[in-house]
Amino acid sequence: MFKSASSTELEVHVGSVHFGLDKELLASKSAKVAALLKENSNADLSCLLRDIPADSETFELVARFCHGYAVQMSSENIVPLICLSFQLGMDENHCNNNLLSKAVTFFEQRVLPSWNEIIKALRSSEKSLQQTMQVGLFDACLQAMVAKALDNPRHLGEPIIISRNDGDGGDKPNAKRRLFAVDWQEDLTTLSLQLYEPIIYTMKQHEVPPEYISASIYRYAKKWIFCCNSKRETLSMYKRKSQRNVIETLEKLLPHGRELLPCTLLFEMLRFAVDLEASSGCRHGFEIRIGKQLDQAKVNDLLIPSQGYAKEVQYDIECIRRILKVFYGNYDDASGFITVAELMEDFLAEVAGDMDLMIDTFISLAEMSMAAALGPKRNLDGIYRGIDIYLEKHAYLTEKEKEQVCKVLDFRKMSVEACEHAAKNERLPVRVVVQVLFMAQLNLRETLARAAYDDDKPGEEEDEVRVEMEKMSIKVKELEKDCHEMKKEINNRQRVNKGKLSLWSEMKRKFGCSSSTNTDDLHCPTKKKKLHPKWGI
Repeated sequence: MFKSASSTELEVHVGSVHFGLDKELLASKSAKVAALLKENSNADLSCLLRDIPADSETFELVARFCHGYAVQMSSENIVPLICLSFQLGMDENHCNNNLLSKAVTFFEQRVLPSWNEIIKALRSSEKSLQQTMQVGLFDACLQAMVAKALDNPRHLGEPIIISRNDGDGGDKPNAKRRLFAVDWQEDLTTLSLQLYEPIIYTMKQHEVPPEYISASIYRYAKKWIFCCNSKRETLSMYKRKSQRNVIETLEKLLPHGRELLPCTLLFEMLRFAVDLEASSGCRHGFEIRIGKQLDQAKVNDLLIPSQGYAKEVQYDIECIRRILKVFYGNYDDASGFITVAELMEDFLAEVAGDMDLMIDTFISLAEMSMAAALGPKRNLDGIYRGIDIYLEKHAYLTEKEKEQVCKVLDFRKMSVEACEHAAKNERLPVRVVVQVLFMAQLNLRETLARAAYDDDKPGEEEDEVRVEMEKMSIKVKELEKDCHEMKKEINNRQRVNKGKLSLWSEMKRKFGCSSSTNTDDLHCPTKKKKLHPKWGI
């Protein structure tokens, strides 16, 4: 194409496309070509042009201009066109009305004033990014974008609203956004990371509202990481490394303010960071942001997969511990403490039903739940509920293992209803039941002591109660001794035949219960009860 009758024809191959150019026409527009021909009129320019990065479409525009044809400029081709004309020296110093000045004028008048056109131009610069930066085009685009974002941050997309009602929050428009929807615009998240990172960093430096920046960062992660992994396909090593680089970069860019993103979305980013084996600094950064607003989390958010452990240890206990530490170090609202305590109790109950949950893992979670509950001085009924569920689902545990699980319980800080249930709970080890009964005795004694203090002249009725209390104390001690003997007997047997009295039948007998096999005839308060729907009791 563009063949001339001149004997000075130059043949150039760009990619798979062949160009036939006139040396004199090209030299009249290009200072670089003119200088080479001046040194050697027979110089082969093919090697020179091959060293200049350009695609065939861009080189065709240059060739058309040199041969006097019209050049159709657009946002999609203007950046590589400016870079190539700059490399060839097609400026006003060499020739009036040259290609470089025309292209720059188009760039300034048609591209920079429009957000959409800037995004299109930047996308076209991916293959020649180094030249784009050297020429100064990227800085010009960057300054224009920052100015537009400061004037109207909605160019970055709507901020993600944190809903207090539906719980999840998420990337969805509110009613006002749907009613007054802006015209469609190019999305910043379509740019590659090497372009997106400096743009967002500069916007942060110029204090573009952080809620808009945070929303853009989450959408970028959703586009380049979450959506790519939605099918749970095995990623290649290159793809995995690329996504790891993305999540680590986004964590550094993400502002640290509270409530810029819903807690659930932060947990989502943390899970992908764990799955992609991102750096500890990246994971810790997400943990800090989550910890600052842990009171907004849901139970499912805490189900963070463990990394580098066997299958049976599927929950990252240390991660949850670090998040709790951040929360208590940055929060001072009593209502938030109560919310997190309830969250940990619900989480304990959720994982307690997992048949694969190891006893050490459960105990660690129970201890964290205990610490959270002690902060706002709440009762421990929720923790007892989780322990009861764990014992029910893991009935194979030995008596010693059950005692280890129950060690975290403090019956002094359980409600009366929970203690009553524990006293009749066949899943609890005998030693624990005795402790519950003993605590009930102490509570009753303290209640009577306070009543006696309030009344200077106690009546005969109170004296009778005291006598009964002393009798009960003796009976509890005898019961503890009998339970100890029974436990020794059980440990010496391999199995107890079904026909013999069970341990709990023996306990009922000690309390003077009827041995009738008809449940309607039993006159014992230890009759089995179903779990209370209120809190599992």
